[in-house]
Parts: sequence; structure tokens; C-alpha cells
Amino acid sequence: MISSRFPYKSVIFAQDWNGMIRKFLFCLLVICLLVSLSHAANRRFTLVIDPGHGGHDAGAKGATSMEKDINLKVALAFGRYVERNCPDVRAIYTRKTDIFIPLHERANIANKNKADLFISVHTNALPNGRIARGMETYTLGMHRAGDNLDVAKRENSVILIEKDYKQRYEGFDPNSAESYIMFEFMQDKNMSRSVDLARLVQQETCAFAGRPDKGVKQAGFLVLRETSMPSCLIELGFITTPDEEQLLNSDTGIDNIAQGIYRAFVSYKKAYDNGFTVPFQPSRKSSIAIPAIVPKEKTVQDTVVEKPKPQVPVRTVQPQPSTNKGELIFKVQLFVSNRTLRPGSNQFKGLTDVDVYQEDNLMKYTYGASTNYDVVNEMRRQVRDRFPDAFVVAFRDGVKVNIVEAVKEYKQINKK
Repeated sequence: MISSRFPYKSVIFAQDWNGMIRKFLFCLLVICLLVSLSHAANRRFTLVIDPGHGGHDAGAKGATSMEKDINLKVALAFGRYVERNCPDVRAIYTRKTDIFIPLHERANIANKNKADLFISVHTNALPNGRIARGMETYTLGMHRAGDNLDVAKRENSVILIEKDYKQRYEGFDPNSAESYIMFEFMQDKNMSRSVDLARLVQQETCAFAGRPDKGVKQAGFLVLRETSMPSCLIELGFITTPDEEQLLNSDTGIDNIAQGIYRAFVSYKKAYDNGFTVPFQPSRKSSIAIPAIVPKEKTVQDTVVEKPKPQVPVRTVQPQPSTNKGELIFKVQLFVSNRTLRPGSNQFKGLTDVDVYQEDNLMKYTYGASTNYDVVNEMRRQVRDRFPDAFVVAFRDGVKVNIVEAVKEYKQINKK
């Protein structure tokens, strides 16, 4: 009797044991998931929203309003959308009232809080009764057009209000074109993401708010120069154009623009942040053509029948040192990618003598090489139509060095 019942009990015991194991594993899985979600929720994405001007700095003036007030209203409305819909995002404002904040302090707020993103909100203007309409978004860079330089001069002139601006900004003169030469040598490691953010702002906001699209541009804004994270500066519209001023002061106009910027922020966060997923799904409206200022590789859908392009040799090595130890080598940096591109990639646009070096986990592609800075700078001008964001970099014994110091050294050695 005992022996005949024992196998039956063993089967029941085994079944119960297997069931307990499954329940234990299920509970363990649930606990791990909750811990993971809790960790993701605690890692809050930090967004700094910067309403330009304020206090005794009115910014641009229209017939009935001031830029500082428009900037603040749109920035606060944008921030409310973020706070309402993105529980994993910490929104920080450089100002929430009508007070004056120096440019360097705005950047300090972002840097001290280890911000993931910095968005500065401004309103454009034109002198002497000129009329213009539309929205444009800037990233840090060179001034390739006089209009870009004029915008940067106007926005940077606020530093003249600060008592110690000559010491604080190391002699930078916002009204001198020569002072902006430094931006030609600046290398923004966040450039690629900043440009993506600017594209999204233009695309989403112009589509949602029905704004004329004036494109993505570059200029030497000090507030962007001082930040250490991806950033952009939005010019909402022209306060000096009567119908634009009316729109920028209307509740509907402010809300639509704020929603458009919010949609762009969500799209950017989904692309670059691995944390908790934002619940909001931006609508997929038809895209507005945005002038590209960095190369964008074609997808399969974009590809059409093309003539075969010449293969471009790419050497995935660090830049080779010059023959003479300690000698400077100048190259043209074309663009940055987060991956190694195949030989013959469309992104090279037919150029040969392309090299690549790795820095900050990014692949940086260069063109040409010479000990003569003037020769390389001329090469940069020649490829500017294909690579408008190309700039000169310098190496010594295979190690990248500060381009400003390198150019100074080159000029000193070759001074006649």
C-alpha cells in the first residue's frame, strides 16, 4: 500500500514544486520590472528653459509690446506642457518673472543642474520698418550670412548692461565682427544633437502653429557658447512686423507655438533619452522641408536610381603625426557621426582623401591634411557648398590640439 501510493504523492509534490518555482520566478520578474521602472523614474531628464531678456533688458520692441514679455509667456506655456505630460522630466527656468539674468548666469544654471537640454526662447526684430515673417532656430556656429551676424549682435548686446562684461567675457565685443572669428574655431561636441533639436523645433512648430519656416541656422550666441549640453535658440517671429506682433501676443498664437516646441521636445527625447518613456505621442503631420546644415544619410525609402559614385577611401585610424616631431597638421573636419560609415557613403559627397578619428565615442570625418593652415582653410572654403558646417582642426603628433592656439602659433611662426 505504501509503495503503491508513494509515486502518486511524488507526482503531486513535483507538480506543486514546479508551480512554486513558476510563481517565484514570476514574482521575481515583477520585482525586477518595478525596480527598473523606479530607477528610470528617478533618473529625471533635466530640461532648462531660458526666456530671453527680462527686467531692465526689454529686448526688441514692437509697436505695443516688448520681446521680454513674449519670450516669458511662450517659455512658461511650453514648460507647463512638459510638467503636465512628462513626469520623468525636471523643467528648470532661468527666470519665471520679469527679472534680469546675465547671459553667463543663464548658462551656469544649466551647467550646475547638469541639464540634458537647453532651449532659449527669443523674438526677432528688423530695423527701419523692414518687414519679415516666420520662425527660425539657431545652433552655435559660424556666421555665414550677414543677417545671422546681425541677429547674434542684437542678442549678445545684452552683455553691455553687465558691469564687468569685459572681464567676464574676456574682451568680447558684441558689436565687432572680429570678435566673432572665435566661433569659426569652436567645436561643439553637441553639435549633431543640437542640430537635430533645431530641425525638430522648426518642423513641429511650423507645422502645428502654421508659422512660416525660415529654417535652421547658425550664429555665435554667447548663451549657447557657455552651455555644456545640446542647445538651441528659437526666434519665434518678428515683433517689428505688425501682424506677427499681434500673433505673438495672442493666447492662441502663444499656445500653438508652445505646443509645437513641446512636440519637438518629445520627439527629441524619444530619440536620445533611454529613460522612462514619455506618454505623449506627437502627431505625424506632413513634414516641412528644413534646410539641412549637417549631412543626413539617405534611407532606403529616400533612395532613387543614381549613377554609381566613386568609392571614397576611408581610413579608420587616428590622424598620422607629421614627419617632423611636434609639427602642426591642419585638417578640415567635415561632420560627425555616431557610427563608422562605409567606403563610398553618400555622406562623403564624392570627396577623396577622407580620414576619420574617434573622440567622445563619436566618429569625426576629416578631409585633406597640411602643415599650412591657409591651404587647409582654403580647402574648407572649397567644400563649403557641400559641407557648410566644415571647420579646421589641428593635430600635433597625432593628438588633437586647441585650434585657436594652433592658428596663433602658425601665424607667429610664419609672420613676415
